[in-house]
Amino acid sequence: MTLADVLLLAFGLLALGAGLAVVTTKRIVRAGLWLAVAFAGIAGAALVLTAEFLAWVLVLVYVGAIVVLLLFATMLTRAPTDPSDDLDRPKLPGALIAGGVGLGLAAVVIGAFGWTRSGLDDRASGGAAVMGEAIFADWVLPFEVLSLLLLAALVGAIVVSTRSDSPGLTELSSNNHVTKVY
Repeated sequence: MTLADVLLLAFGLLALGAGLAVVTTKRIVRAGLWLAVAFAGIAGAALVLTAEFLAWVLVLVYVGAIVVLLLFATMLTRAPTDPSDDLDRPKLPGALIAGGVGLGLAAVVIGAFGWTRSGLDDRASGGAAVMGEAIFADWVLPFEVLSLLLLAALVGAIVVSTRSDSPGLTELSSNNHVTKVY
């Protein structure tokens, strides 16, 4: 077992453990922070696999943007961040379903590909030139749709956070008179 194998296993376990912490924690802010740790573990695994560009894109886009957007959206909408007893449900049925689906998918992948090793050619490395060519040739539309979706989510969070019951906001009543909302 080489050092790369050990590091890949360590980053994989870090990502898996942080992913489990995301879905088992009772506080949404902590879940967002654990999500950042899970993405960092995935980026570390990409570094071990010599996909440096992909690793830094993961850090910048996922850790630096999506997790921050999640945390800001939680704070802007004034969502409750404390655990709530009325939202707790039994976890065993969901865990059994998720475990069964995961084992089923693993069985399908192993049945389709077995334990064969695939060789990588030099062209398929994780360098910036190859990744940039793939992104701007084949994946332009999905990235643009994702950017519009994130923009809509941010605008929606701002609209929701500026409630009409705030002092000083005005609104137009049905008879076209401007009234003060208190």
